[in-house]
Formats: sequence, structure tokens, C-alpha cells
Amino acid sequence: MPVSTTDATAAGLCAFIDQSPSPFHVCRTVADELDARGFTRLFESQPWPSDGPSRHYVIRGGSLVAWATADPSGATPFRVVGAHTDSPNLRVKQHPDLVSAGWQLVGLEPYGGAWLNSWLDRELGVSGRLSVRDGNTVRERLVRIDEPILRVPQLAIHLSEDRKGVTLDPQRHVNAVWGVGYESDAFLDFVAGRAEVDPDEVLGWELMTHDLTPSRLVGRDQDLVSAPRLDNQGTCFAGLRAFLAAIDEPGAAIPVLAMFDHEEVGSQSDRGAQSDLLPTVLERIVLARGGGRADYLAASAGSVCASGDMAHATHPNYPERHEPAHRIEVNGGPVLKVNQNLRYATDAAGAGAFALACAEAGVPLQRYVHRADLPCGSTIGPMTAARTGIPTVDVGAPQLAMHSARELMGAADVPAYAAALAAFLTPEVTGR
Repeated sequence: MPVSTTDATAAGLCAFIDQSPSPFHVCRTVADELDARGFTRLFESQPWPSDGPSRHYVIRGGSLVAWATADPSGATPFRVVGAHTDSPNLRVKQHPDLVSAGWQLVGLEPYGGAWLNSWLDRELGVSGRLSVRDGNTVRERLVRIDEPILRVPQLAIHLSEDRKGVTLDPQRHVNAVWGVGYESDAFLDFVAGRAEVDPDEVLGWELMTHDLTPSRLVGRDQDLVSAPRLDNQGTCFAGLRAFLAAIDEPGAAIPVLAMFDHEEVGSQSDRGAQSDLLPTVLERIVLARGGGRADYLAASAGSVCASGDMAHATHPNYPERHEPAHRIEVNGGPVLKVNQNLRYATDAAGAGAFALACAEAGVPLQRYVHRADLPCGSTIGPMTAARTGIPTVDVGAPQLAMHSARELMGAADVPAYAAALAAFLTPEVTGR
């Protein structure tokens, strides 16, 4: 019987993305939903409860892991859906205040593989977090400014050498205009004011820009989703919907939702997929249920992870850039991603687990292979598999314009993706 994910709609995805301009806001958006469903946040620096069935989550910066347990066995295997909360963008430098040719500028730096030309001539807001002095301690304050305060202006075509375009230098050409004059106002004072904190108490910050155009359904039949950050909030949303559906239809495994920051820059951080976050949380789940190290190892041996990241749909204007025998259609169902050089973690066992989940969910499955003569991107999949020893399959939903400031996917792929992930999280039997 397919697990119901009727709330996994394209309109719901649009609302989710618009609420979540930064990885920290993704975690808050997800945490708010978990709280409403009876989950309790735990803190890694404190003891964890061991009083039977539980619904809990932890947050480490811009990363979040949630789980739900029902039976008392410490050796119950896990089914993990992984995602990442970050997206390529332009981030605020540590000394942001600049002046040039009578313009007041904010110094920005590309984060991840941002497709820079897509960020030009857009009204940009700012979001992220501040570290604020509170007596002898430091507290965190999220900030979100949905006002058109920044804009990175394009060069006029008349000033281009060949009138065909310009090559953008990330050091010189992506600073944002936010005022005029020869004496720059303090950008961080402005942000602190919007966050309602004393500028002198701000000790550190992680601030980034976001496109202010709302996410929306587009196309003749409104069967497409136009939005920023589909890579990878498309998976965060579908994974959350699948996870919440799975906890109401428990299977033979413990469902886990793991969302990591810093995937776009290699995941090598305290909260990235290369950190100890997931393995330590999984082991503490086992320990809190009365199991030991041997139980954790046994549980891991029977576990499977689906590394969810968005996939490349075949581009209608550039079909030659795709593997000819592996066309991927928007609104054609979830995508299984395979790379022989392990840029994706998928092997035959993982492929079988996800293919079976798609069949049980009643959704079609597409299989993606990157052109052998083009460099293939990667995901959290290979590092998650290596870090945990858990077989991992790389999957996604198809989209166009990956890493652009605004991306495009199929509306029907939202519920299909969530349904497949929900079926993956609720196997009738486990083991390998």
C-alpha cells in the first residue's frame, strides 16, 4: 500500500522555498513543521532520553537530522533520506563596504558553483545568521531582509568589446550596488538594525543574497515550477513530506531525514556530509534505545541511504550536451543517477532498493548517466557511504538551469519524488 504524501504539492514547494532563503532558514522551516508534529529538539551537548518510542531532531548550524522510533530494539536498521540545505549564491564579504565611481557597493563573493550571469540585474535581499554578544556568551540571531537592497548591474552592451557578452571576474564584477555617494554607509549596521540588535554587539556573520522574485507555477498549463534554490530545496521539501508520511506508516526500519549544509563547496566542515554528524546521531539513537556498539554496527549493516539531489533534465536547446541513450524528461518521474567513477554512490543494491520503492509508490523511474566526455558533478552520496559504511543510492528530481539564480522543474515531479522517498523510508523488510 503506497504511503500517502498528498501534501507534497508544487504550491507547497514554492511556499517552502520562499520561507527558506538560507540553510539556517531551511532548518527553521523544517523544525517548525517537526515541532507541530510532536517532535522535540535534542542538543548534542546534553544527554538524550531513553524512554521508548521517540520523535526527535538535532540542528548543527545549517544542518538537521530527524528520526522517529517505534519499537524498542537497539539493532533496528535505518532508512535514511539525505539532502543538502545550501545552494550556490553570492555571499557578503567580511569587510563589505566599498565605494567606486560615486557608487556605494557591498562586496560579495561567489559561493559554490554559482552561474554568475544569472545573478545580474536582479533585486536581491539578504539572509543568514549573526553571532551576537550577550554578556559573556554568544547567541545566534537569524536575519532575513526581503527588501530589494542590492543589485549587481550588468555592463551595457555598448561597452562590451564584441557586443556578445562579458566574462565575469568574481573579484571585480559581482559586487552589488546599494546606494550612491563617495562615503559608504556601514552595511553591517544596516543588517543589525533589521535584526534588531546593537551593531557593536555583532561578533560574526554568515550572510548571503537571495533573489526576491517569488517562486511560482509557470507554463501554458502551469505544470512547471520556477523558483530559486530548487537544487536542493526540492529534495529538502520532498524529503520532509516523505519523512512525515513515513512516521505515520512505520515499516521495518527507523526513518531518518538528514539535511547537510556545505554540499556545494565539498561538504568538508563541522556540519557537512563529511563530518561526524550523521554517524554520531545514528549511534546515539541506538545507545538511547538500550543498544551498544555491536547493535549500532548491526543496524548500520542492514541500513540503506537515498542521497537526494536534483538531476539534469535533457535541455531542449542543448540536447547534444546529454548522453543520447539517457534522455531525462521533466514530469517524467524520479531519477536514479549512476556514474562508473563514483561521482554518484549508486550500485546495483542501492539501485534495486530505490527502483522497488518507485514501483511500490506507483511512480515511473528514470535512469541518468552523464556524458563521458564532460565532467560530472557529485553529491553527498559518495561521502555519506564512505563515512557511515551504509550503501547509498543517488537519486533526484529532474530540472533545468541547475546552479542558476532561478531554476525550473516539473510540478508533477514534486509529489512523485516525495512518494518514491516515502516508499523508500517504509520497507516491509530490511537487510542485505
